[in-house]
Amino acid sequence: MSPPDLRQITSFLMGDAQAERVVPPTGYTATLTLFTAAAMAFLAVFALALSLATGRLADRWGEELARSSTIRISAPSDQMAGQTAAALKVLETTKGVTSARALDAAEQRALLEPWFGPDVPVDTLPIPQLIEVIEDASGFDADGLRLRLQAEVPGAVLDDHTRWRRPLVRAASRLRLLGWVSLILIGAATAAMITLAANAALSANAQVIKVLRLVGARDSYIAQAFVRRFTIRALLGAAIGALLGCIAIVLLPSAQAEGGFLTGLGFRGWSWLWPFVVPPLAAAVAFAATQGAARKTLKDMP
Repeated sequence: MSPPDLRQITSFLMGDAQAERVVPPTGYTATLTLFTAAAMAFLAVFALALSLATGRLADRWGEELARSSTIRISAPSDQMAGQTAAALKVLETTKGVTSARALDAAEQRALLEPWFGPDVPVDTLPIPQLIEVIEDASGFDADGLRLRLQAEVPGAVLDDHTRWRRPLVRAASRLRLLGWVSLILIGAATAAMITLAANAALSANAQVIKVLRLVGARDSYIAQAFVRRFTIRALLGAAIGALLGCIAIVLLPSAQAEGGFLTGLGFRGWSWLWPFVVPPLAAAVAFAATQGAARKTLKDMP
């Protein structure tokens, strides 16, 4: 099939009043096309927001956990201060470590509070001393640091957060993939519903199509009327659905630390341009679906 020339494109955009009389301007097929496009565009906006939000989440979790580590020191109370000082001294001479500090009792109490409540007696419990380690962009040699700590600070254990980081980043990446898969399924469902609506409209106007054929109208001329009408309906419905989706996204709670991921679902900066891509894509899906349905139906029609 040769690509359309400028005359064909102009004819498609401007339409043909005579040919478009074949396509019912109202009725259940028109309502079905508008509603399907609007609903699917609304869902597509949320799927886009989910994919982009989980992508940001995976990047943030990976960056935050990758640049911080923890050293846990378990020792008798009379040796705790000495081993803590020795660990800090080792960290001062470790390449790749930007800063290291021992958490005080108030900070350790804040870490335990979600599990044990605000009245946990940190001073009377055998709680290990925690040291927060912040690394630079190049990072440090975790295996080498473990060997040095084992030799100089027997009660120290290094946790570089690898076992925490990998599952979190993997989960966020899978959620992002799920969002893109949802977009593909939304596009497929849109194509299926518009194909059904186009077939119904063609079948309902079979007698009119036969008359047009008798007076010399070609199938491509008749198909263009259906394709144009359904493409415009899908574009209009998708524009309405995308607008409602954006309004719903704006009304969601803003991102908060205590809310985590659920309050960070939305678009940021240039990503707000993505919802504007949804209506043209819906129109393209409707164009392809109606084109295929019209050609097949007209070919099979006696």
